Amino acid sequence: MAYQSEREEIELKKFIDYKDVAYLKQFTNPHAKILAKKRTGIPSGKQREIAAAIKRARYMALLPYIAA
Repeated sequence: MAYQSEREEIELKKFIDYKDVAYLKQFTNPHAKILAKKRTGIPSGKQREIAAAIKRARYMALLPYIAA
């Protein structure tokens, strides 16, 4: 696998909350884009939950849409 060396080790939580900004920032790159499932190495179900939580946090202005 080409992404094996680039994969980050991130601890998964049982409950993903949009208010936990420090945890959600681990799943975004410096340009505030959501990292791919291949990059983070998490299951697709959790990836969808994290993406929804990031989008919710952006809507509530807890996370930026783009990094300046």
